[in-house]
Amino acid sequence: MSDQHDDRWRGGHLGRLLGEAQRRFDARVLHLMAHDAQVPLALSNLAARAQVGAAHVHITRHLALRGSRLTELAHNAGMSKQAMGDLVTQCEAWGLVRRETDPLDARARRIVFTPDGLVWLDAFRRAVARAEAEFAQQVGQDVATVVALGLEAYAQV
Repeated sequence: MSDQHDDRWRGGHLGRLLGEAQRRFDARVLHLMAHDAQVPLALSNLAARAQVGAAHVHITRHLALRGSRLTELAHNAGMSKQAMGDLVTQCEAWGLVRRETDPLDARARRIVFTPDGLVWLDAFRRAVARAEAEFAQQVGQDVATVVALGLEAYAQV
């Protein structure tokens, strides 16, 4: 069979493997957050019922502690402003974030974590640490270190 007709490469190339690994990692993090006793019950229930998804993790991952403008948040997450706006609206309804006037520009709005959102962020930190430890246990600490260093170097290019 010629290479032109052999499409096995599509299932095992680096981009696909990275995407699958990220989906698995994010699913594990959300599972751990759904079962974290410190997460407010309403948020825990949303996560447990898969109402909070990987897209919502973008806000948790990219929202600055001091707050962010919607355009900054969307840019950092690699999403459109409209898609991020929809996520922010959902997270606002769930009590994770709120919009407030930007102290540097009264015409602008900043998205900031609420007190419950900061609890959610702390649960995210714990869940990420645990998922990373589980990854290291599964593949071995040496491989986990090489993967982390390699991805860090690759992301900086």
